[in-house]
Parts: sequence; structure tokens; C-alpha cells
Amino acid sequence: MKAVVLAAGKGTRLRPLTNDKPKALVEVDGRPILEHCLDTLAELDTEEFVLVVGHQKEQIISYFGDEHRGIPITYAHQREALGLAHAVLTAEEYVDDDFMLMLGDNVFNANLDEVVAAQHDDHADAAFLVEEVPWEEASRYGVCVTNDDGDIVEVVEKPDEPESNLVMTGFYTFSPAIFDACHLVQPSDRGEYELPDAIGLLISSGRTISAVSTDGWRVDVGYPEDRDRAERLVRAERGETTVDFEAADASATSHVEDDD
Repeated sequence: MKAVVLAAGKGTRLRPLTNDKPKALVEVDGRPILEHCLDTLAELDTEEFVLVVGHQKEQIISYFGDEHRGIPITYAHQREALGLAHAVLTAEEYVDDDFMLMLGDNVFNANLDEVVAAQHDDHADAAFLVEEVPWEEASRYGVCVTNDDGDIVEVVEKPDEPESNLVMTGFYTFSPAIFDACHLVQPSDRGEYELPDAIGLLISSGRTISAVSTDGWRVDVGYPEDRDRAERLVRAERGETTVDFEAADASATSHVEDDD
């Protein structure tokens, strides 16, 4: 499968770390966030990376070039920051089959292979890595409602009264049907084309979306303190320090997903 990675963000909330670089090149444990993403995806037998770039894209292209770990890289330019659904459409011309989608500001050590397997084995139109958060925090995320079979039947972006505390993370698999849905999405109140709205269109058209619960951890690096948390977890995995992983899991999903 190809892997689409959204890496066009400015990282305004990560300042001063992003004063002279794009969000994707902020370092976690001495390596850019985006490099952690590509390393993780390389372990999933990725056949090609499609990097959606925008803000200071030249720095990203200069750093990675045309391949990573022997896997070719194609760059898609998102000229305006108009939301995640818009960013996904930027990659459409380079994808013609099922693909992985990763938000390029996340650091993972989790069961992403199970999401890929669900896409294949369940003949699903999409599969999401999801995780539970404290109920009082669920309203900050894209909340998933599942049926008795564990399929996602509704996604609500930042609901006032969440029906579930199960939320989307930054890793998905999709069939090309997601592109059709993204084309139909209308701008939200904040003037962006939202990925959860496209997912809702998939569901309403009868498409099947599998949910895979997170086994492990991930950190959405939205603020400097998130970068520090991700570094502690990465180093703990190497045995260089100790971390209460149960406590870390509870706080690793830290901020709303976007492409700032």
C-alpha cells in the first residue's frame, strides 16, 4: 500500500520550535517528527510515500529527497491550509488503490499493522486506529460511535455531549472512495474542509469502517510539552529512561487534530 502523510502544517502552537522550520521537521529525540512517521510506515511494507507538504516545503524536500529507507517519495503541494479533507484531496492524483493515511505530527508506537490487516481482511472501505480518552476530554476530538460488530457508524467532530469516549487518532486506511467523499464536503464554520465530514459521508453511503483499538501509545505533537513527552516515551522504549506507560497512555492523545 502507498502511505499518504499530511505534513503541510505551520505548527503555530509549537513556537518557538517552529520559528525557523515547518512543523514536520521539529525534532523528537534528535530526529524530525516526520522521520519518525516514515520509519513507522516503512515497517508496514509501504511501497511509496506521498508527502503532502505546504508551509516551508523546500526544507522538507531538501531533508528527505526522493526516497527514505529505499522507499520512493512523491510530494504533493497543498497550496492553502484548508483542512484535512482538502489535504487528502491534494494526494488524489497519486493514489489509485487502498492506502494508509497518517497525520505527520504524530509519533506512534502502536499496532498500526492491525489497522492495515483490518482493511484487507474485513474488506472494509476504511479502518481507523482509535483510542479511549477520559469522558470529559472527548468533546475536543472526533468521537466515534460503534455498533455491536465494532464498526464505526458515526463520527462527530467535537460534540458538546459525546455519545462515546472513543476518538480517532492520526492513523487510518482508506479505499479511494474517500476522495469522492472529500470532493462533496462543504466548508465548516471555520472555513475548512473537515475529514470527519467526509468520513460521515462514507458512512451514510453504506461504507464499512472498522475500528481498531490502540495497543501502545501515540503522541500528537501540538505543543512543546508534547514534544518533550514524545521524547521521554521514545527513550523509554530504548531503555534509556523509565516512564509510567499507563499514565503516558492516558495523556498521549493531547490535542485536537488539525493541520495548523
